Amino acid sequence: MIGKIGGTYHRVKGLKLFFLMILSFLFVLGTLTSCGQKAEEEAPAEETGIVAKEGVITFEGVVKTAVGNYMYVPQVSGFDLYLSGDFDSSTLIGKEVKGEGEYTPERPSLLIVNTLEVKDESGIWQPLYTRSGEPTLEDYIDLKARESYLPLEELAYNKAELWEGKEKVKVYGQLEEITKEGQEPTYRIIVFNDKGKEVGRILIDNLTSFAQYYLKKLHLYDTFWFYLQVKETVPWKVRRRTRELFHAELEFEGLF
Repeated sequence: MIGKIGGTYHRVKGLKLFFLMILSFLFVLGTLTSCGQKAEEEAPAEETGIVAKEGVITFEGVVKTAVGNYMYVPQVSGFDLYLSGDFDSSTLIGKEVKGEGEYTPERPSLLIVNTLEVKDESGIWQPLYTRSGEPTLEDYIDLKARESYLPLEELAYNKAELWEGKEKVKVYGQLEEITKEGQEPTYRIIVFNDKGKEVGRILIDNLTSFAQYYLKKLHLYDTFWFYLQVKETVPWKVRRRTRELFHAELEFEGLF
């Protein structure tokens, strides 16, 4: 009996040691996995061409879309790039660039470019731009400002009170370009209700650079929310015949 108890004791002791070894192995494995996950979480900053430090970002990538002062580089995820002054960024489309920019909590999605270099045909980086003053951001609309645009619902040609007296509104629809031989193209928005039915048309007198930039950036989509500054109302007889409601300046487009 004593021999059996002793054998059992040694077996139990051996099992304890075995389980302790297993637990130690699992702990080490978990630690390595945690470190690996942390490294994976940190990796996108390098993979996307972004290195951030105290509100300053160093970036590198290829320019996909650019209009006026605004530029979109897919590798700089989550940001629109802005170059101050009299600068036409459209000349950089398709080119590889790198530089440094800064952002603020007030404009978390806008990167103000401080310096910019472009890679030439021989693969050598050439200095191109250095910011010399504060950005004006005349037509930029941040997330907070977008909240002030009133959504127009249940639009109809005989409901002018919905938009008259309003300065900034937004509608859901599709932009239509109208071209006539020998003339500059004009634009209008076909407005849809929540069932996808056309309820009216809005004549666009002007598109800001920011609006043009986002049209190109969101080229894969057909319908958006259009952020507008309301101008004059179309006369009653014309509204009734054409369903054209009012004139507006197009200031921004977004998916929400």
